[in-house]
Amino acid sequence: MYLNREEGGSKGSVSLSVFLVSLAVTVCAVWLVALCGVCGWCQRKLGKRNKPGVEAADTPDSARARGEKKAIKGNKPANSPKGQPPDADGHSSVTDLANSLTGDMVMLSPGSEDDDGEGPISEKLGRIQFSIGYSFQNTTLTVKVLRGQELPAKDFSGTSDPFVKIYLLPDKKHKLETKVKRKNLNPHWNETFLFEGFPYEKVRERTLYLQVLDYDRFSRNDPIGEVSIPLNKVELGQIKTFWKELKPCSDGSGRRGDLLVSLCYNPTANTITVNIIKARNLKAMDIGGTSDPYVKVWLMHKDKRVEKKKTVTMKRCLNPVFNESFPFDVPAHVLRETTIIITVMDKDRLSRNDVIGKIYLSWKSGPGEVKHWKDMLARPRTNVAQWHALKA
Repeated sequence: MYLNREEGGSKGSVSLSVFLVSLAVTVCAVWLVALCGVCGWCQRKLGKRNKPGVEAADTPDSARARGEKKAIKGNKPANSPKGQPPDADGHSSVTDLANSLTGDMVMLSPGSEDDDGEGPISEKLGRIQFSIGYSFQNTTLTVKVLRGQELPAKDFSGTSDPFVKIYLLPDKKHKLETKVKRKNLNPHWNETFLFEGFPYEKVRERTLYLQVLDYDRFSRNDPIGEVSIPLNKVELGQIKTFWKELKPCSDGSGRRGDLLVSLCYNPTANTITVNIIKARNLKAMDIGGTSDPYVKVWLMHKDKRVEKKKTVTMKRCLNPVFNESFPFDVPAHVLRETTIIITVMDKDRLSRNDVIGKIYLSWKSGPGEVKHWKDMLARPRTNVAQWHALKA
């Protein structure tokens, strides 16, 4: 009888112990779950499984439109081509930098409010005024180049040195040229050119072709734009004056592709971070119809080179994704004298590397570049992205 009581007491003690152990385990489990709920490391690990890859969300300019903003979401960098590291030379990806600063990237379109930013970029090339007349008595065609207006800046100083070539197509062997107007985006030429000894019947078979170029003393002249008029569609009996919008040069020199660039200004650290995100529709520079692009970024101060950085090379790719960021030290008092030159290059193992196109970013560049620069200053510590058309 005493033995049975002892056995019953021991069984009660075991049951109580099991209950206490179960309660302790439950409390520990609840505590761990609560801890994981506020643990940023767990959230990041779990979030990486579900977050989509980086995709630029093109939105209208919030300052000029309706005050809307759309941010690029996700931390997963875009895939690089085979054999290329996505994050070479220790450069952080653009998404990592964005997350470390604000977590937002404002995507701005250089076009109108309805432009989604993914369509072709129509760059403003300016316009030209000229007049045409024909003398039946002297069998002479008279072309007068009057002036240009709102020409784009081709030099990193924020201006151009424009001049005009005049042809009567299909003859390209004989050409006439105006004088060069130094550092002028609204030049006045007022020069008259005579094509003598042309019977009226032959004149009507020709096309007047005007090409505006930016003169460069040390390298090849940069084409700005062109205008062509079939003379059989013009009443040549009297002098007529025309205003014509310049179009990209038809020989392909005016279209080199587009580059998506993000700028971030940090006034506290006195830095500008240039993010080279991706390019599209790059001009093929190799015989095989492709290119091996990489990007050079120069920091300029008063037309002097201060610092250079560059991306990795993407092999055989006309739509490369770089996702590389480069910080530059830029004190506030030199911002107005600072220019960032971005050059897309084609790597060539056997000869000199070719220039595909350039972008000049400063407060005094072309309209699209100036807009991007001002938007960067208006949104400190925010990555402001915009597409730019590459220039020669």
